[in-house]
Amino acid sequence: MNQEFSFIILTFNEEVHLPRLLASIKDLQANTFILDSGSTDGTLNIAKTYGVEVKNHAFINHPKQWDFALKNFNIKTPWTIGLDADQLVTPELFNQLQKFRHTDFEGINGIYFNRKNYFQGSWIRYGGYYPIYLLKMFRTGIGYSDLNENMDHRFIVPGKTVIWTKGHLVEENLKENNIDFWFKKHEKYSDLIAEEEIERTKKLRFQTLKPNIWGNPDEKKAWLKRLWWKLPLGLRPYLYYGYRMVVQFGILDNKTARKFHYLQGLWFRKLIDRKILALRKQNE
Repeated sequence: MNQEFSFIILTFNEEVHLPRLLASIKDLQANTFILDSGSTDGTLNIAKTYGVEVKNHAFINHPKQWDFALKNFNIKTPWTIGLDADQLVTPELFNQLQKFRHTDFEGINGIYFNRKNYFQGSWIRYGGYYPIYLLKMFRTGIGYSDLNENMDHRFIVPGKTVIWTKGHLVEENLKENNIDFWFKKHEKYSDLIAEEEIERTKKLRFQTLKPNIWGNPDEKKAWLKRLWWKLPLGLRPYLYYGYRMVVQFGILDNKTARKFHYLQGLWFRKLIDRKILALRKQNE
């Protein structure tokens, strides 16, 4: 059994994704733990087939779900890797993990993986979507979930981190091939983000990370988020979409990827701003 790291995976009705992910990491022979939030499909049977330990916990949001997972699984390895069910490990990343020895990373508390995001079969290559580095691997007991977020989830570690630019974590939600699923999911996400922004204006939420445009990928994102919150509601979705399509070359993506940029970069942002304005009126 792998003595270097263990996997934690979050699931909810992931029978279409889970076999793909578990197959990509199986030969690493690492302990794998699943936190499920009430799946009614074949997810739990698949986990049983792979000999995965499963716990159940009611879902509130991703940051709280990850917080529960990190605190309630008995991880005995020095490092932990947190994955979403719609992700998979490419052979190149597999090879890096297979060679991983914790003794080679003294003084390092976290490792960023390079993500490739797909939408309806198309790689989102431009528009700021590649490369994107996600902190997915961290020292057990040191990495934690950022509870100051209401929708986006991220792991945080104090101290030094490194970025693995080679190899990829591929993310493709096959359920989104049904566009109605995408809309329903983002309707829920827009509620969470709108509530979060209202709470930030009331000083009920704060940024856990210190914003730094020259810092690690998450510190840079925190800086960009702080800038985003200062932009005018209603205008900022158009500014962002234009920046994404022109400056970040989203226009060079194929038709499907350009549809994603429109939906995620403009439609979704406009929806959030409308909901923020509605919440403000309710609070007057």
